[in-house]
Amino acid sequence: MKNYKLIALDMDGTLLNSQKKISPPTLAALKELLARGIYVVISTGRGLVELTDYRQEFKSMHFGVLISGGLVYDFFKEMPLKIHAVDEKTILQLIDFGLEERAMVHLHAVRKSLAREEDIQNMAAFDMEIYRDMFSRVCTRCNDFKAYVRENPGEVIKVNLYHRNKESRDRNLARMKKFDLTISFAEANNLEASPKNISKGSGLRELCEFLNIDLAETIAIGDAYNDLENLQTAGLPIAMGNAIDEVKKICRAVVADNDHDGVLEAIEKYLLR
Repeated sequence: MKNYKLIALDMDGTLLNSQKKISPPTLAALKELLARGIYVVISTGRGLVELTDYRQEFKSMHFGVLISGGLVYDFFKEMPLKIHAVDEKTILQLIDFGLEERAMVHLHAVRKSLAREEDIQNMAAFDMEIYRDMFSRVCTRCNDFKAYVRENPGEVIKVNLYHRNKESRDRNLARMKKFDLTISFAEANNLEASPKNISKGSGLRELCEFLNIDLAETIAIGDAYNDLENLQTAGLPIAMGNAIDEVKKICRAVVADNDHDGVLEAIEKYLLR
């Protein structure tokens, strides 16, 4: 059996259960991997500030592929290895698209997460109520997104638009297709816009090049549309039991869902043997 050197883990719907927690048995297994010198890498759409609640759990983790591949980060040195920002003109148009659809606009900057207070307090309208407590604590309030973008060039890595329904999301998806962007989905009615060819998969490739690890020596685990390229990039792609069908179809293995320690199952089968 192959000796894998790195495991890339999606967070929401994968490493985290429905209560947004890491189960104690899974956490113990992660610590064992790190003790053995295996890289445990978070591969997530979240930014730095949205990892605040997991600082203790991730304290021994050296690297992360964050903001859907737009930020490859060294946690030990507290510095980016790679930054891929969306161009200013495109961001401004995406903000207009979101506001016209009465969507929640959410900007991921290198070290900030920005949203409007009124949207944070109304996240149930965007099928995002489970994240409201976290957004309330970590988001920088911003009432003028365009001013922030103009005053902070090269800082915005991803634009999230959380819509009120699928019809609204699909209207914006059609409008956004004319841009050179990577567009992905993680939640029910959201759109995630990153620079062209930037994804969790590109982030994994960049990190492996930095670490001199062959992609064949990596494992990726995920559940959602925005995990597809990461799974297609890794040597061993594994789907969670709660994954969408598109994810399961491209994976070589399917484990239990995120409420029944699917990540632990994968670790025990392929790494802790």
